[in-house]
Amino acid sequence: MNIAKMMKQAQQMQSGMLAKQEELANTDFEAEVGGGKVKVVATGAGDVKSISIDPAVVDPDDVEFLEELVLKGVQEAVAKGKEATAAEMKKLTGGMGLPGMPGM
Repeated sequence: MNIAKMMKQAQQMQSGMLAKQEELANTDFEAEVGGGKVKVVATGAGDVKSISIDPAVVDPDDVEFLEELVLKGVQEAVAKGKEATAAEMKKLTGGMGLPGMPGM
């Protein structure tokens, strides 16, 4: 067992994971809810970039419905980013379940 070789491989894996995390943090994930009436775009880092609302769902007598759609859209967009990050980290680590890594 060559410790130096193992350390080099671990450093390469860590470098690859950091690069992939940064890439995913800057990737947009879109969710559409309410039959596409509300669209949310969020980054893989969980930052919401935009929310689009079809005027057809704006009912002053039912604001709660619109609030629920927006919340659901935000949750779905952020979840897509988290799922993509977890899947990529699993690929990079071979499913080793390293402590402190997203999705592990």
